[in-house]
Formats: sequence, C-alpha cells, structure tokens
Amino acid sequence: MTKTAAKSATAAKTATAARTAAAKPAAAAKPVAKPESHLAMVRRARRINRELAEVYPYAHPELDFRNPFELLVATVLSAQTTDLRVNQTTPAVFAKYPTPEDMAAAVPEELEEAIRPTGFFRAKAKSLIGLSTALRDRFDGEVPGRLEDLVSLPGVGRKTANVVLGNAFGVPGLTVDTHFGRLVRRWKWTEQEDPEKVEAEIAAIFPKSEWTMLSHRVIFHGRRICHSRKPACGACPIAHLCPSYGEGETDPEKARKLLKYEMGGYPGQRLSPPADYPGKPAPARIE
Repeated sequence: MTKTAAKSATAAKTATAARTAAAKPAAAAKPVAKPESHLAMVRRARRINRELAEVYPYAHPELDFRNPFELLVATVLSAQTTDLRVNQTTPAVFAKYPTPEDMAAAVPEELEEAIRPTGFFRAKAKSLIGLSTALRDRFDGEVPGRLEDLVSLPGVGRKTANVVLGNAFGVPGLTVDTHFGRLVRRWKWTEQEDPEKVEAEIAAIFPKSEWTMLSHRVIFHGRRICHSRKPACGACPIAHLCPSYGEGETDPEKARKLLKYEMGGYPGQRLSPPADYPGKPAPARIE
C-alpha cells in the first residue's frame, strides 16, 4: 500500500468512527441534587428531634442540683470543663456555701480552692461571689425566673440563663453550647456561628414548648455519638437524616467503639442521675 493509500484509509476510518459516535445517544448526565428548600429542612429538623426523643427518652440536664441556686452555680462552673468534673466538685462547695448569702460572704481564696478542679477558678470565684451578692442584695436571696434578670448577674450569659430557666423554672429555652452549635450546623439547620444568632434561627424552626428538651437531646447526641473530631456515623440512629454523614467513622463495628457514656456502656456524668437513666452513676471521686 502506498503512503497516499494508507493516509486515505486512515482518514476513512476516522470519519467512520466520528459518524458512529455522532449516531450514538449522548450519555445521560448525572442528575444534580437540588438544594434543600427551607420547608424541607424544617421538616427534616423536626423529624430528627422526634427520632432523638425516641433514642434519648431520658435526656436531662447533666449537672447535679437540688434547687435553682445550685443549678446556677453549677452552670457557671461548667464553663471550659466537663459536667462530670463539676458534679464531683460541687458537693463540697454546696456543703460550705449552701445559700447566696453564704457564698456572697465567702473568702475569695477559700472559694477558689474549693472550685479549683473546674479550672479558671479565680475568674469563676469572682463571678460566683458577684452573682451571690447580687442575689442577696437585689433579689432577696432568690434566683430570679426571668431572662432579663438572670443575664444581669455577674458571669451569667444567655446560655446559663436558659439552662436555669428551662430546668429550674420550666420556662422554655435553647441551650446553645459547643455541642449544640456543632450539631445544628452539621445538620444544616443554620450556618450561623454566633450563639445568639444560632439560638434565634433554631427557635424559629421549633415550637417553644420543645426548646428545653430539644437542647437536652441534641447535647446528649453530641456527647455520646456525634463527637467533634470522630463522630460515630456508623452507629448513629439518625444517619439517614444527616447531610454530613461520612464525616466520621462509617464502619458499624469501629463506630460502636467510639460511643461514650451509657451508649458505650460507661457511667454517665451525674452522681445522682434521674431514676429512668439507663446508665451507671458517675464516680464521686475526682481522678
């Protein structure tokens, strides 16, 4: 075959291949997922809340307390530490300072020593003495049951106020701590980072009557399964509703090893948990 004939044959093959390709129907394009509408997100959020209620029917505040003052003090102490550490510390604190009047009269150095295990003890002692003094002088030694009064106390912000209102007074409130904020962003309920903006957006999704228990359920889930660094996706009961599934371990066996507290067969955070709590009480001694 001459060079000219070879070129002609090659050109003919190329033309035939091109005609064949053109005759074939184009491959179906992969469908692009539609962005979730706000209504769909609200429906999904409320379904997550319902399913979490089935998973954690015993959800509760994980700070030990017997009255509003003890809950207020414990919540202030819980900043930058675990509820377990607070619960192991407060029995001795409340034995020595059972009332706002007692704590207002505390020697700062002695109170600091009593709360030292919770960390940041100097700043916390200053807040506790300040809020106790305000309770004594402005509220007749009683913890007020209004948000605007609570946030006027030294060291008390909206998160602390909502914890006290929801669990000591039965006034609905959202507790936007680090767990709550992390999970509602993972679930695409909000993109906000500021706690007050998070609170406002989540409050618009749920009926007010759900706010306190929603907070407990979300925080429970964040502490037990949906951890910050290693979420146990493969052991998550609401994985089918989570747009962030796969950020953590998806293998069921490996994921189960990541579960904490009663979900993993370990003690909880309270020394005196509610009667319906399925796990073991926390150890009273600080290790």
